[in-house]
Amino acid sequence: MDRRELINNIIAVTKLSKIYNVPIILSTVNVATGRNKETIPELKAELDGVTSYDRTSINAWEDKEFNDALKATGRKKIVIAALWTEACLTFPSIDALREGYEVYPIVDAVGGTSVKAHEAALSRVEQAGAQLTSFAQLACEWQRDWSRTETVPQFFKALSDHGEFLEL
Repeated sequence: MDRRELINNIIAVTKLSKIYNVPIILSTVNVATGRNKETIPELKAELDGVTSYDRTSINAWEDKEFNDALKATGRKKIVIAALWTEACLTFPSIDALREGYEVYPIVDAVGGTSVKAHEAALSRVEQAGAQLTSFAQLACEWQRDWSRTETVPQFFKALSDHGEFLEL
């Protein structure tokens, strides 16, 4: 996937999460050690006020602060976007599934090191029980009904701003 499209989709998922009051758990890897960079500025701007958990583990599920924050939400359904499908998405997804969570990887809000690596990782998590979804599908699932009028304008804006469809 094109880098710009990937960033666009991750920002769209972030906006949707805020519209529907879905908790966001953000993590980075090795920023404090200087090995990696902070969250990209466009996404960080959308996540103003959201705590970021910097970890050393490749698998976010193995990071105590991240894991505690996720469990503190009390939610058993996890929607996941990530930097690398084959690591940042796969490992915590499989561990969460083992612990009885429902996991929904957003296939167009995660990138692999190659198309084949991305597809293999998605296949692996799906075989483990994850339910693959897309940004647009997630938006429709969260909106569910046009009678939820308080979120309709934001729903349309989120999808049209990110190229999914134009408002008529």
